[in-house]
Amino acid sequence: MDIQLEKKKGLRPKHYGYIALGIFVLFMGYQLLFASSVSTFRTEKDKLSIAEVTQGKFDDYITINGNVAPIATIFMDAYEGGRVEEKLIEEGAMVKKGDIILKLDNINLYEQILQSESGLALKQNDLRSTKLTFESRQVEGRKSLATASTELQRLKRNFEQNQALFDEELISKEAYQLSKENYELSKKQYEIIKLQTENDDELRQNSLPVLEADLNRMQKTLGMVYQRLDHLNVRAPADGQLGFLDAEIGQSISQGQRIGQINVLTDYKIEATIDEHYIDRVKRDLVAILERNGKEYPLRLRKVYPEVRNGKFKVDLVFTENKPETIRTGQSYNIKLQLGASSDALLLPKGSFFQSTGGQWIFVVKPDSDEAIKRSIRIGKQNSRYYEVLEGLEAGEKVITSNYDNFNEVEKIVLK
Repeated sequence: MDIQLEKKKGLRPKHYGYIALGIFVLFMGYQLLFASSVSTFRTEKDKLSIAEVTQGKFDDYITINGNVAPIATIFMDAYEGGRVEEKLIEEGAMVKKGDIILKLDNINLYEQILQSESGLALKQNDLRSTKLTFESRQVEGRKSLATASTELQRLKRNFEQNQALFDEELISKEAYQLSKENYELSKKQYEIIKLQTENDDELRQNSLPVLEADLNRMQKTLGMVYQRLDHLNVRAPADGQLGFLDAEIGQSISQGQRIGQINVLTDYKIEATIDEHYIDRVKRDLVAILERNGKEYPLRLRKVYPEVRNGKFKVDLVFTENKPETIRTGQSYNIKLQLGASSDALLLPKGSFFQSTGGQWIFVVKPDSDEAIKRSIRIGKQNSRYYEVLEGLEAGEKVITSNYDNFNEVEKIVLK
């Protein structure tokens, strides 16, 4: 009689192999389905910008935008303060150097002028009186000196005569001695008067120039005060256009306050701002080109401002030859600023991919394929049209140059 065997429940050894095989198949399927989808992006080819890398001439320039400004701007500051009494010229008018623009009124300045005039008059009177005194003393001194000289000569003759008579014992010793004493006294008096006269002359010579110098200083001071009075007439400092005028009738103007400016329109300059990325390469005397109505107008970079604001710095350019006939202050122009000499290079057309990659990598389209692969590259200089490729690409290759925001993390793009 046959015995029916019961099937053993549970996993047999062969089952473990089947399980392992199933797990491996599932893992590979997961890798194919999910892992590849993470690094691959599918998109329509028409939605992308594709450009070709070429070998050509790289022009090392940048395109900047500038505004036309007067070649020079002269600010007008009030030399003297005062109240605006009359406004003769309005903003925007053309003026000539010396034209009166404003008339100011200053009561305090008038008082200072009166005080200066009074002081000058007193100084002039003092000098006049001093001169008269010196001249009077000089005349008296010369008269006294002449009298003393005459008296000395007379007493000298008397003494010499008495000396001869005394030697011959014709006069007494007393008469001789008296004539001698009178002569010696007259001699001493003459020396004193002479010394006094010389001192008076020296004092006059030393004092009068000092007094005259003081008088001249006061006259110059008064002249400066009169000049301050003339400064109440605010005049145009140069020929040009009155750009702005911050003054109204009745308004009080402080000394040194800026009240306007004159735009010198004999020539023009271009004021432009440049990204700070180029600050080390932008220097004075670089050349530039302004294109207008099919014509080119050469420019020279005249000034580079060192201050950087909001990631940009300012430059001034001037025309070296002709300028557009219709040029006006405030007009805006695109200008090509040449940074260096032209050279042969691999040229990559500019695109918005650069904002996402910083020029460190790019998607290269495979030849005869609908796939684009991520590749590292190195970019050098750039102008308004091209990047200079230093490494990573070859002439004839095609690359995606449009924005990478949608596939910034993928390694491959499938083009449909």
